[in-house]
Amino acid sequence: MAQAGDDYAQMLGYLADSRIDGRALANSQGAIAVNQAAGDLNLQANLRALANGGRAQAQVQAIQIHAGDRYDTPLHASATLGGEALAGASGIASINQASGSGNTELNAVAATLADQGIRETNDDTLASFASAGGQGEAVEGQPGGTRSVGVESTALRGFGGVLQLNQIAGSGNATGNQLSLSVQNP
Repeated sequence: MAQAGDDYAQMLGYLADSRIDGRALANSQGAIAVNQAAGDLNLQANLRALANGGRAQAQVQAIQIHAGDRYDTPLHASATLGGEALAGASGIASINQASGSGNTELNAVAATLADQGIRETNDDTLASFASAGGQGEAVEGQPGGTRSVGVESTALRGFGGVLQLNQIAGSGNATGNQLSLSVQNP
């Protein structure tokens, strides 16, 4: 027998929490990529392009689109990086963590080791990293509620390298991190 207040949204409320915890990815090395989503219709990508050579060139391009999607907005949503997650890890870590619906997250890295040396990045190249989102339509939900994101003080201790972290708790958001690096070959 169903109890009062046992509606669908309440029964699935636990699905609106994403948590990376314990010793997840502790002491990992190299290219680390994590996409974690709790909710509906979330788009996530971790992209990398690396090039080495006399006239080397690296570029990353991503287009993420929600079109005509309808999603529920959870009453409560949280995204947390806790415990000893990524403690002592090193390298390039790209993490997308979403709780909610209709969100878009992108981490992009383009690195070049080339003889021609350090080059200026033009506006067209920077624009190619663009992340587009928020095109879906939210279904009327309950007003109020809580949304929270966090990184606990015990997470990431001793991490060395490049960290890209997108955390979203809510719906219809778009966020991205882009790194473009060009270094002259000695």
